[in-house]
Amino acid sequence: MANRVRTPSKDIERILVDAAEAVLVRDGLDGVTVRAVAAEARVALAGVYNRFGGKEGLERELLIRGFDALRAEVAAPDDPDPIARLRAAAASYRRFAIEHPQHYSIMFAASVGKHFANEAVQDSAGRAFGELVLHIGYAIGRGTIVGGDPAELAQQVWSALHGAVSLELNGAMRSPDPEGSYASMVDLIIRGLRG
Repeated sequence: MANRVRTPSKDIERILVDAAEAVLVRDGLDGVTVRAVAAEARVALAGVYNRFGGKEGLERELLIRGFDALRAEVAAPDDPDPIARLRAAAASYRRFAIEHPQHYSIMFAASVGKHFANEAVQDSAGRAFGELVLHIGYAIGRGTIVGGDPAELAQQVWSALHGAVSLELNGAMRSPDPEGSYASMVDLIIRGLRG
């Protein structure tokens, strides 16, 4: 009888998070249950509980994956022009939200706010926010926008971007051209930052 090769634990964790992500995209956050994820991954329920402790552990992993993906999306391009970088980051932020609405919605849902006490979730969200701080700091360093605390300015910019994207995702955007309206808002923000 041949020995069965066991799947390494890290691979099983990745498979389970992939399954949770597939369920999230298909059924929304309410559909992400231990039973649904186990069925999607074709593993025993105990496998989910042993690795993530239940639905809350899966939610944390989805948040981390979402913020990591957002960070990669808005990371600094090679363009040396600080304003072009800010525009590109803002456009990438919107694109991420539009292309991944289920991920975006859970990343900012009140129901998952409890997970922000988790250090890994905080770190992942902080790295995503840190990309915008880097863009702002770069623009300040180049004298392209007014000085100030890059983190505070980044928080204000993020708040505006998030508000516009949330309105669009919720169907509350009144513009017939949401993409154009968003680009105009980004230009307005940049004009304000330039003083």
